[in-house]
Amino acid sequence: MPTYLIAIAVLGLVVLIVIGLYNKMTRMRILTQEAWSGIGATLQQRLDLVPNLVEVVKGYAGHENKTLTDVIKVRNESISALTPEAQIEAAKHMQAALMNVRALSEQYPDLKANMNFVRLQEELAAIEEKLNQSRRYYNGTVRNYNQSISVFPHNMVASVFGFKASPFFLEDASAQTAPKVSF
Repeated sequence: MPTYLIAIAVLGLVVLIVIGLYNKMTRMRILTQEAWSGIGATLQQRLDLVPNLVEVVKGYAGHENKTLTDVIKVRNESISALTPEAQIEAAKHMQAALMNVRALSEQYPDLKANMNFVRLQEELAAIEEKLNQSRRYYNGTVRNYNQSISVFPHNMVASVFGFKASPFFLEDASAQTAPKVSF
């Protein structure tokens, strides 16, 4: 068999391997993007619920303007966050702000008994659970994708075609300690 045929066969095999690796990493990147869109949809549900929650709380604890203003400020920050990194940071701030609203309900028994507030709190709890599930799914896809672009020979193909690692959705370090809420 002539040497040029062997060289063509080896080159063809290398091209097929590179195409296969590229396609695999592209599928994994798309899966990661799809997982992020699930988080984005859930974050949007939470953001849509916040104004209703604030309005109900205003009726009972309107003089707690700083807490309510902070919630709206954080909501606006979340809306304007465009990158996954910025959205992750905004979600952490929203979590803390919503914790303060929940703490308000402890200070106002009438608010705690209000059916609208209870319903909104239940919706918020359901959204938070859905968000936690979405975070776990997203982090799993990110782990698989990041591992894929980091190991040989994938890393060579990834660097040539510009595949970059995706950020994990990490919990805030302060989430490991119980928050102190004071009014």
